[in-house]
Amino acid sequence: MKILVAHNLYQQRGGEDVVVDAEVALLRGSGHDVELYHLHNDALNHMSRARAAASAIWSPSSASDVEALCERFRPDVIHVHNTFPLISPSLYWAAARLGVPVVQTLHNFRLLCPQAIFLRDGKICEDCIGKVPWRSVTRKCYRDSAVQSAVITTMLTTHRALGTYRDRVTRYIALNKFARNKYIEGGLPAERFRIKPNFVPSYGMPSWEGRAGGLYVGRLSSEKGLDVLGAAVRLYRDAQVDVIGGGPLEQTARTAFGERSLGYRPFPEILQRMGRARYLVLPSICYENSPRTIVEAFSCGLPVIASRLGALADIVKDGVTGLLFNPGDAADLSQKLAWADAHPEQLLRMGQAARAEYEAEYTPEHNYEMLMDIYEDAITTVQRERHAA
Repeated sequence: MKILVAHNLYQQRGGEDVVVDAEVALLRGSGHDVELYHLHNDALNHMSRARAAASAIWSPSSASDVEALCERFRPDVIHVHNTFPLISPSLYWAAARLGVPVVQTLHNFRLLCPQAIFLRDGKICEDCIGKVPWRSVTRKCYRDSAVQSAVITTMLTTHRALGTYRDRVTRYIALNKFARNKYIEGGLPAERFRIKPNFVPSYGMPSWEGRAGGLYVGRLSSEKGLDVLGAAVRLYRDAQVDVIGGGPLEQTARTAFGERSLGYRPFPEILQRMGRARYLVLPSICYENSPRTIVEAFSCGLPVIASRLGALADIVKDGVTGLLFNPGDAADLSQKLAWADAHPEQLLRMGQAARAEYEAEYTPEHNYEMLMDIYEDAITTVQRERHAA
């Protein structure tokens, strides 16, 4: 199969970029011919604000690039990850003109919420679901900027009116049931959705000996619930949670966790620490979509203590592969941390269940089968529509 992968790279490399690289490697490793169409947000540093705004809504250059790539490469399918802001939805129209099926992975909630995580003033906000998101402009939801929020609102409103998201994407990939249901609630056609989670390679069979303490791995920012974790640790003073990551709350982390605030650590070290910890803590106060950190933890036989919020409540099975606590509730989290320390045998069984969950749902082999089914479904659908026309 010949696959064109399109992705707008972020200025700060994040989880989406890692997922794209992993899928491309998986496809190439399985013998498929993969061509990449990448644009990088560093280009924004050399563009006027007016040009950048126009590009986010409709990029003629991206449409022209994609058409030229399709003419040369002749892909069977285009797999799109992120189009914002440089690629733009013009890609979907270029693909439609050439009759090439489009598969779009929805890594976040940008098509429903300009901020992409449904969070305002530290609380879940769903005011824009199924509506014109004008509130995001008055509230400066995106980067605390009315202008930038207006650009995203214009993009969303324009392409909803044109039917771009409804008609020009052959299949959407949601990372879990919660995300799929949110997008359907927001107006996307249910029949176009398929569910495929993220995956990670197996890092070898985990050891169950000598595990102790907890681990936080992620961005040090308010939406990730770092303040909640800090408050929980103050309530449960025997907590031993190492905190790994960088971000705007680095100083807050150093104050709250002291020598256990480890800052950035290379991925091999993170894996080693996952293999020695008793549990991972994921205290997010926003709608996480499908954090790779959970899948990495499951692969390492590490149960997860997570907020009972959004997709996290589906991915982490309470009492089976981890524990759930009330989102934003430091007292409840502190009680879960204390319980985990007091019940090492139960945590061990949860870790074994987490590894079994990984083997059943999150291996590269299983993910490849799902991805091929989605591609073939999209190709068959476009061929059927072409014959019907």
